[in-house]
Amino acid sequence: MPVEAVDGLQRVLLSERTRLLRFLAARGAGDDAEDVLHDLWQRVASVPGEPVSDPLSYLFHAAENLMRDRRRSMLSRERRQSEWHDISLGTEEAPQGERTLIARQRVREAEATLAALGPRVDQAFRRHRLDGVGQAAIARDLGVSLSSVEKDLQKAYRALAELKARFDAE
Repeated sequence: MPVEAVDGLQRVLLSERTRLLRFLAARGAGDDAEDVLHDLWQRVASVPGEPVSDPLSYLFHAAENLMRDRRRSMLSRERRQSEWHDISLGTEEAPQGERTLIARQRVREAEATLAALGPRVDQAFRRHRLDGVGQAAIARDLGVSLSSVEKDLQKAYRALAELKARFDAE
């Protein structure tokens, strides 16, 4: 993006990108620091162009808030999964017979759906959702832009949502 097209906070974010990445990494973002920085960019781009007295401090504070939000979301997701796991173990028996066959068939259909979207979409989805790799790292490894990885993931999510809707209708 040309620097002329970038306003106030975005310009400061671009100029202080390295410091912000170090800041995020030091607070536990690790490989996801690029993703958090991208989220910060999105938030800054959506804020009306009102003047900020100390833009650098504002950006660091916003980055800290994003990390806090991610941490809360992760803890909430883990708690939900743990509770679901505990409940499901207590109320259902292990899948047997016909249910096992249906589950295996659905996994094959999901794999075929992802494969039909192309190898890059399949690989991006598996690495992000199954291996937990950040989008920026996937983009770097595949030699594509972050936007391409985001679009690939959207294709995969859309296709799997349609497949799930079909399964639910059965």
